[in-house]
Amino acid sequence: MAIETAVQTFKNLVNGQWVDSVSGATFENTNPANAAEIVGRFQASVEEDVNLAIESADRAFQTWRYVAPTKRAEILYKAADLLEAGLEQYAEELTREEGKTLASSRMEVKRSAQTLRYYASEGLNVAGETLPSDDPTTFVYTKKEPLGVITVITPWNFPLSIPVRKIAPALVSGNTVVFKPASDTPLIAFRLVQALHDAGLPAGVINFVTGSASRTGTPLVTHPAVKAVTFTGSTGAGEKINKSVRLSTRVQLELGGKNPLIVMQDADVEQAAELAIKGGFELTGQACTGTSRVIVMDSVHDQFVNALIAKTQLLTVGSGLTKGIEVGPLANASQLKNVLEYVEIGKAEGAELVYGGEHLSEGEYASGYYVRPAIFTNVLPNMRIAQEEIFGPVISIIRVTSFQEAMRIANDVEFGLSAAICTFDPNHIQHFINNIQAGVVKVNRTTTGNAYNAPFGGVKMSSTATYRESGRGALEFYTQIKSVYHGVKSID
Repeated sequence: MAIETAVQTFKNLVNGQWVDSVSGATFENTNPANAAEIVGRFQASVEEDVNLAIESADRAFQTWRYVAPTKRAEILYKAADLLEAGLEQYAEELTREEGKTLASSRMEVKRSAQTLRYYASEGLNVAGETLPSDDPTTFVYTKKEPLGVITVITPWNFPLSIPVRKIAPALVSGNTVVFKPASDTPLIAFRLVQALHDAGLPAGVINFVTGSASRTGTPLVTHPAVKAVTFTGSTGAGEKINKSVRLSTRVQLELGGKNPLIVMQDADVEQAAELAIKGGFELTGQACTGTSRVIVMDSVHDQFVNALIAKTQLLTVGSGLTKGIEVGPLANASQLKNVLEYVEIGKAEGAELVYGGEHLSEGEYASGYYVRPAIFTNVLPNMRIAQEEIFGPVISIIRVTSFQEAMRIANDVEFGLSAAICTFDPNHIQHFINNIQAGVVKVNRTTTGNAYNAPFGGVKMSSTATYRESGRGALEFYTQIKSVYHGVKSID
């Protein structure tokens, strides 16, 4: 039974006011390390709430678009300061609702403040260009303008940093926002919106609604005032959004991954094992860029497997709030069920489970969603565990005998988000960079992680492959080009 003590109810933000849902209903957000603990209650919003939020954003756009870029930047800088001022509280709240370790949560809060500052600065560089004209009496130039209302729909695995890298460039370029976070992690999303609101955003510039996608999703993507939808989540949900939007609505979708790490015969095997663990088991494997396939040359296969198992055995599993814990719980019961099912699928397909994979449910694990990180060997490239996104701490090891075979297997999936190789051979490195089908490429580094000033996104079914997130290029999604032909009178 859920623990009821001191549970706060959090509200939506619409037109600058903290309000209840018109439904009058709320839902509970619980701690995945202890499902009996209620983190908070949030508004169970419905379509009417979303419509009111969109209408508020549409009205606010008419003035926000003309606010001076330096004023917009000032608000983002202040919001960054507010996030950092609440670092310890927000990191603890993030861990309590998502499960990741406190160290990872601290890094996410700090990273999000850095991203706000980055776009506060970059927003001052949103500009067009002047163009040569054959007509000396015509001045030809372009200007970049905001789109209007942007809906931001985000997942639970990076519930602060992903929203920030969408919302910050949207706001600084003059757009208004309707933000719906994942229902597993609404509290840290609330804290972000609270920081932006307290930093001085005018009423309606950012609006915040919580609730299930089934009861809020339609107007978020189909309302005629919505000019763009930016979404991070599953490929299936992304496909539904892509089919639902209006022809004139811009879409940015960042979706799933099945990310490979290739370990060549000249690799530093100890380093390769550490990179596999960091990419596959950190964040409990719940990263779209997580390492889920390790493709290993035959000559170092056994050495690598032994090193990987030995290092994985040392990992501590438990509540992310506990000092020394390296692997937290899965985010919810559905995630736990999914991971355990894939472990059984792998065994049924003939792969060998050489370590982990069991549901941890005794003692300190009794009330949480825990699984021991799993390692499979003897995995064939066509097995489901080698093809489908598991989104959990499961690594499949595929043995190969040549670089060409490794590349073919690495590319033989429907996804193309992140990929890495461990080698010091310059020819293999360059061939890998040029021929791997992925939007993010790493050499002797883990598949996870991206710099906030570098573009991020995938190819194939991992992304719409239209506009990238992060970096200076992210601003392109939130602006449109207007071409101007300005006739001037000739002075003789």
